[in-house]
Amino acid sequence: MDVKLIAHTTMPESVVAAAARLCYSADDPQDLLAGMDSAKTGALVDKLASMGHLSPFEHANFTFAISGISRATSHQLVRHRIASYSQRSQRYVRETDFDYVVPPRIAQSPEGQAKFVRLMDEIARAYAELATVVPPEDARYVLPNACTTAIVCSMNTRSLHNFFAHRLCRRAQWEIRELAEKMLAQVKEVAPALFTGAGAPCETSGTCPEGAMTCGYLEAKRMKERAPK
Repeated sequence: MDVKLIAHTTMPESVVAAAARLCYSADDPQDLLAGMDSAKTGALVDKLASMGHLSPFEHANFTFAISGISRATSHQLVRHRIASYSQRSQRYVRETDFDYVVPPRIAQSPEGQAKFVRLMDEIARAYAELATVVPPEDARYVLPNACTTAIVCSMNTRSLHNFFAHRLCRRAQWEIRELAEKMLAQVKEVAPALFTGAGAPCETSGTCPEGAMTCGYLEAKRMKERAPK
């Protein structure tokens, strides 16, 4: 998996701060950052997050180039609808000798790994044979979810917070969780104040919205804290 933040709003934290100040100021919008140093900007961003006033966060955007993820994971990614996506087409790009992702639990099983690789090889041969007699757009129907893909994804800060809350959860599938971890690490480098509180609810607020489907992490943590020293 390769994830790279290739573009983002210039001075994203300042843009968010300016948008927030506009809501309560009669000043000219172009003068809203006057006297706003990094400390004041960070403090305002923290206040917005604590208040749940996140609409100003939507003015800062981040664009990622992502490759080497499976189609199974890209299908999960694009369910986050307040975003923009451009994905490599299996209709126009031939998938002869396609790369694929092997889930760790399959890789840990010698028998499972051997069966998985044999099946991928069989699918690759079937695809190559079909692609000689039918258009790639029809041959692609035999391709597996394991087949790798590439995608450019753009999200605003508020959408990214939602993405991280869901996909950094311990119940999220391993591959999209790894993707979310890489994305969060990179946006924190360029806009740390905007993403200070980003992550799974169990880590950020000590709550779990999963109900009966909880992974049990919080309860285990509380029991450990209550245990005699």
